[in-house]
Parts: sequence; structure tokens; C-alpha cells
Amino acid sequence: MLDQFVMMSHVVFGVFAILFAVALCVDVLNASETNLARMKKLSLLVALCVIVSYMIGGYWYVLYYGEHRDIIKAGSWPWAHTYFMEVKEHLFFVMLILSIYLPIAVYGSTPLTGKKTKRFILGIGVLIVLLGLFMEVSGGIISKGVTMGLLRR
Repeated sequence: MLDQFVMMSHVVFGVFAILFAVALCVDVLNASETNLARMKKLSLLVALCVIVSYMIGGYWYVLYYGEHRDIIKAGSWPWAHTYFMEVKEHLFFVMLILSIYLPIAVYGSTPLTGKKTKRFILGIGVLIVLLGLFMEVSGGIISKGVTMGLLRR
């Protein structure tokens, strides 16, 4: 039961990070002095959610994933681990670094109305959204890999 709560917390913080990053991208597209404070808050929320998701996911990985990995590898979808988990483990660090850099870029780039600045921050935000969506899809495939492994037993 605790492992399910931990895993769902990991997913929820990841989804919130994606949503906050999307909101930030919309604000950057419409950057002005009136939404600058909100952009700063959103950039911090993205970083916070990604960091919390990373910490919770790491905790779950260390305590619970070994058993799930064995089930996946013994099942009919072993590639759910060999491809998606492996790629997810490595790409997540890129997302973590980008999310930590995001508030630095937003706070350090005043005014945010310049074309290059907007494009730069928007690029970081879009990368976080795309990587986050990949993480969510990968997590679903990994979870389905566990289900397929359990069905084989």
C-alpha cells in the first residue's frame, strides 16, 4: 500500500511540473511586466515539482523497483525495462538540470520581453514539457510491463 502511495506521489508531482511548465510557456509567449511575477513563481514551481518527483521516484526505485524489474524481465514485455526504464533513468537528469536552470534563467533575464530571451526560456519550458510527457508515457509502459509479467505467472 505504501509503495502505491509513493509511486502515485511521484506521478502527481511530475504531472504538476508539466502543467506548470505549460502555464509558464503560455506566459512567456505573452510576456509583460504584469505577468513577470507569475512567471517567476511558475519557474520555481516547475523546479520544485521536478525535484520532489525525483526524490520520491528515487526512494521508490531503491526500495521497490527491484521486484518489479524482475517481474517485467520475466514477462512478455521485457523491453519495458530494457528500453523505457533505462532511457527514462538517463533522460530524467536532463529534465532535472533544465528545471533547476529554469528559475535561474527567468530571474536573471529581466526584462523578459526581448525576443531572444523569450525564445530561450520558451525553449527550456518546451523541453521540460516534452521530456515530462515522455516520462509519463514511459512510466505507463513500465507499469503495463509489470501487469504483463504478472499475467504470465
